[in-house]
Amino acid sequence: QVQLVESGGGLVQAGGSLRLSCAASGSIFSINDMAWYRQAPGKHRELVADITSGGNTNYADSVKGRFTISRDNAKKTVLLQMNSLKPEDTAIYYCYAIISTGFYNAGYDYWGQGTQVTVSS
Repeated sequence: QVQLVESGGGLVQAGGSLRLSCAASGSIFSINDMAWYRQAPGKHRELVADITSGGNTNYADSVKGRFTISRDNAKKTVLLQMNSLKPEDTAIYYCYAIISTGFYNAGYDYWGQGTQVTVSS
């Protein structure tokens, strides 16, 4: 069974920084794309940043220049460094990955349980 477990959320003042971490565990053959999504109250879940297995990254316009996504393939982890945080970054942040559990398995979507990030003004 595959699990994604996030850590690192919390309460921070505007202008501050937080680092989110997500670790994948279980019967994993390979991990393809990994990403961070977020969902604010009353809003749809949105992509924050994603990273391919080769290290190519993509960011939402709202976080470009402030957030950095990275991954450690050996440790099966993905990080999100968040700097210059704003109150509008307040949301539940979810880790996402496409994970294959076998050679002939194309990969399935997996989600973490979410971690709360609150930015006070």
